[in-house]
Amino acid sequence: MNRRKNMKVCKFGGSSVKNSIQIKKVIEILKDDKNRKVIVVSAPGRDEKYNEKITDHLLNISKDGTHLEISSKESYNAIINKYTKLCEDLQIDKSKIIEPLKEQLTNCSLDKEKKEAFFLSRGEHYNAKLIYLYMKKLGFKIKLMLPEEFGFLLSSCYTNGKVQEKTYENIKNHFILEEEQRVIVPGFYGITNENEIAVMSRGGSDLTGGELAYALDAQIYENWTDTNGVYEVDPRIIPQAEVIPRLTFKELRLLSSKGFNVFHFNAMLNCKKSKIPIRVRNTNNPSNEGTLILSERVPVEKLVGIAKLDNMASIHIQKDMLGEEVGFTAELLKIFEEFNINTHHYPTDKDDLAILVEQDDLKGKINNLRREIDKRLKPDNIIITYSLAIITLVGIGLKEDSFTIVDALYALKQNNISFEMFDMSPSKISFHIGVSQNIADIALKTLYNNLLENKG
Repeated sequence: MNRRKNMKVCKFGGSSVKNSIQIKKVIEILKDDKNRKVIVVSAPGRDEKYNEKITDHLLNISKDGTHLEISSKESYNAIINKYTKLCEDLQIDKSKIIEPLKEQLTNCSLDKEKKEAFFLSRGEHYNAKLIYLYMKKLGFKIKLMLPEEFGFLLSSCYTNGKVQEKTYENIKNHFILEEEQRVIVPGFYGITNENEIAVMSRGGSDLTGGELAYALDAQIYENWTDTNGVYEVDPRIIPQAEVIPRLTFKELRLLSSKGFNVFHFNAMLNCKKSKIPIRVRNTNNPSNEGTLILSERVPVEKLVGIAKLDNMASIHIQKDMLGEEVGFTAELLKIFEEFNINTHHYPTDKDDLAILVEQDDLKGKINNLRREIDKRLKPDNIIITYSLAIITLVGIGLKEDSFTIVDALYALKQNNISFEMFDMSPSKISFHIGVSQNIADIALKTLYNNLLENKG
């Protein structure tokens, strides 16, 4: 394979390819660096005229108008109008996009789950074809590689497919690039061993890019979006927050689990394994270097970011001799699993155990959940605290400097902010503070002002 050591895999998200203006920005980014050889694109995101994402319109059609508050016919028209406008603006022959798209949306005879997966895949499929035709018209030496052609194999769970090991060999065998040639790939979908279309979970275009970067041993995986990178703290709450220049995969994992929704975490797993850096960058601000995510970095600062997870609840179990009861925690977690409730933290004491969950997960379940815990574990008491926010402070430098914890708690004390919970992670690179939801933003601002704002 004619691979170059400095090959870059680039994924452009829905906001980066939502209209002709954004697609032209992508072209300039590609022109700027000839090593951006492998280009993964999402379906068009929502824009000013089309308030819903194309993927949601496609899902609405497959579900006969039950996914959105509009009919399947209205979604069909929105999709056709969207791609027609893109073709017209980019001066692409509409017959190569619109006619086959209409045919597939109106004459699909697949059964329910297979039909849903097939429809969901069409957003990326036709956007990749359209951008390929546009790049070819501009004179790029470009090749369209479809997942069904090179064997991006997924499991047969059609709407939540998992990447199969054979995929990596298929990528290596098929991505043979000539000099100056680039490849464009639709993200999000693949095929099963039976050659049927399957899609990954939402955000799966990130995963397509990550798996291509891994299989091709890329120099870097660039994830282009509509934000400058990973911020120290939510910029919607603290506008002066800055982008974190460097993060480890572990730090990002901790931040993303507490509300930092940057991209599909599974996209990082194989890149992490192969130590392939990921850089998050902004299509609308390409001069900004963004955030570089690494397997390892020198911790020049103690704290890198503060995340906030809203609308949580604590289920506090009290029982004498709980600590001596073998299997108590395992049985408790099994009960939560049976009720399909995801659990987050487990602060413990000798005879006390708390489980933190998303409050919405308890709706319609809490009464029966409490009854089941009473029946099977016979606790002395169950205390439920609603409307909590979990604030998580993250940084690999914290492992060598626990005084940041003292600084954080002192800052809260000085501002008369009480907290409901404190818990330090076993890795010692993050700690969690639970506060009442109604003071969560105030607590976040206080911690930012005292620990991050004047860090330099």
